[in-house]
Amino acid sequence: MKRKLCWLPALLLLSFSHPGKKIKIWLIGDSTMAAKQVKAYPETGWGMPFVYFWDSTVAVDNRAMNGRSTRTFMEENRWEPVVNEMQEGDYVFIQFGHNDEAPAKKSYVPENDFRNYLIRYINDTRKKKAIPILLTPVARRSFDSTGHVKETHAVYAQLVRDVATENKVTMIDLDTKSQALLQQMGPEASAYLFNQLVPGEHPNYPDGVKDNTHFNEFGARRIAEIVLEEIRKLEPSLAERIVKPTKK
Repeated sequence: MKRKLCWLPALLLLSFSHPGKKIKIWLIGDSTMAAKQVKAYPETGWGMPFVYFWDSTVAVDNRAMNGRSTRTFMEENRWEPVVNEMQEGDYVFIQFGHNDEAPAKKSYVPENDFRNYLIRYINDTRKKKAIPILLTPVARRSFDSTGHVKETHAVYAQLVRDVATENKVTMIDLDTKSQALLQQMGPEASAYLFNQLVPGEHPNYPDGVKDNTHFNEFGARRIAEIVLEEIRKLEPSLAERIVKPTKK
């Protein structure tokens, strides 16, 4: 009996220290999420800092690309390779809308087509026994004359919400959450979230830039933190893989 019991502590240690199954989080979307080239710095997609929040069981594969919509991401054969590599238990974060909703752009996608493309992403993901996560498009920095943040994605953000409800998909309302952040910071301070530079401040933008859509490093991290906060609320099994703070 004593000989059997002496193995118990070792077995318990193994059971608690065994690492979880390794998974990937795939990011598909537009420029607000995408990894940027050095020539675009300090413009930063929120998917860039997002990679650093996870433990060793998670790899983040950011396939988001500037200027893409639900349609063009598929037409350019960016989605099929993701589906082919996707494994059971992976997660796919799907965030489009900025380029879909603009009729003047070649990337424009009419409302009903936008719904259908989102559903296709969901179904393709589920066929591979992976988990789709829908995100509404992140807010642009736009305020009215009274200092209240303006809704810039009303129709397409609502379409994402509707598709998520109808298809029982976890949805992160990044539009609403990012608007709340902008409102909290106000019209002036919120500029510090975005890629805004005066002439001569950075060699990549010698004439300066006033961009109210794309983030700088600080803004990208704040948006990534919002996404992490929502994951903790909505996907507890995935949240277990977020890096734990080191105790001092």
